[in-house]
Order: sequence, then structure tokens, then C-alpha cells
Amino acid sequence: MINILIADDHPIVRSGLKQIITDEEDMVVSGEAKNGMQVLELLKEDKYDILILDINLPDITGMEVLNRIKQSKINIPVLILSVLPEEQYAVRMIESGASGYINKMAASDQLIIAIRKIIAGGFYINPALSENLASVISKNKKQTPHQNLSAREFEIMCLIASGKCVKEIAEKLTLGVPTIYSFRTKILQKLNLKNDSELIQYCIKEGLIS
Repeated sequence: MINILIADDHPIVRSGLKQIITDEEDMVVSGEAKNGMQVLELLKEDKYDILILDINLPDITGMEVLNRIKQSKINIPVLILSVLPEEQYAVRMIESGASGYINKMAASDQLIIAIRKIIAGGFYINPALSENLASVISKNKKQTPHQNLSAREFEIMCLIASGKCVKEIAEKLTLGVPTIYSFRTKILQKLNLKNDSELIQYCIKEGLIS
């Protein structure tokens, strides 16, 4: 039996995922979490075979959950489930330690396939994106400055662009306020931008935020 932990702050989404999984005889949702800290607490039980994780959680981000899983050396594959565009986020999340990435809109078609592939030791991204992944990566490296950001810088950039203030970001990532200011300065320099307003416009233009 494949024991699954679902992490999403929307009860309706968790219910929908459970409904998809219920039809599989060898899968069961053994745990649910509505925020990142709950995820980390539940993972201490060491009874799950895979984690289905939303990027946008209300306390700490999905990327931060990934970071903490790696730091604590918890051995569990993670499937990212998000509404954010795959071409911008899939590779970044896999580089950060995820085993797969699917868009929530495609969950009904791809979720079970993704779980089985990851449990078998593989990685999963949308087949349509996979076919064009090399060209997507090549194009992004040539044309998008944010590809040169570190995983942490990318995460903070997206949080700033989504309207979070420095204090909120510091609390969300459990980092000091001066540290966030330092990251912000580096991000603006790398993107050749002057302020948060230009950063927001950049992220909208690149499809990094909706």
C-alpha cells in the first residue's frame, strides 16, 4: 500500500485529491496537512511513502518545506502540485529536491501516473513540457535574468512580487529581516532593477505571478 501525505491549505483541493486517489486499490491518503509546519511534524512519524505538496502554503513556502526536508535528511519523494506555470517552476522545484511537478488543473489526468512513476524511483513532469524541456531551459538561460538567481533568491523574489513585506517574508522563511534586505538588494542587482515596483512588473511580464 502506498501511503500518501497531502499538503494544501484548501480543504476542497485536499478532498478532490483524495477522491482521485480513492479509486486506486493500492493507494491511501494516510495524512493531511494545511500548512508547512504541519507537514514537517507529520513527517516525523515516518509512515508516508510520498508527499504531495502545494507551493503556496500559508506559513512557510513549499520550497522552504523542501529545504527543511533535505536538511533533516528525511527520505521521502515530493510531488509538487501548483497552479503556477510549469515552464517557470518545474525545473526550479526539481533542482530544489522535488521528484515531480504537476499543475492542479491537470491533477485528474496526471496525479496517479505521477505518483506511480515517482514511487518507482523516477521523476515526473508534464509530458508535453518534457518533450520541449531542453529548448525551454536553453531559451530561459539566454533570455531570462531570473534563471541566474539561486533557489533562495528566486523564492524571495516571488514573495516580494506577490506583495509580501520584508517582515512577512522573514517570518515565512524563518530568517532575519536584515538577511531578507540583503537578498532583496542582490536580486535587484542581478535583474538590473531599481525597486519593488519594477520587480513586480518583471515577474508579471515573465509569468512568475498571476
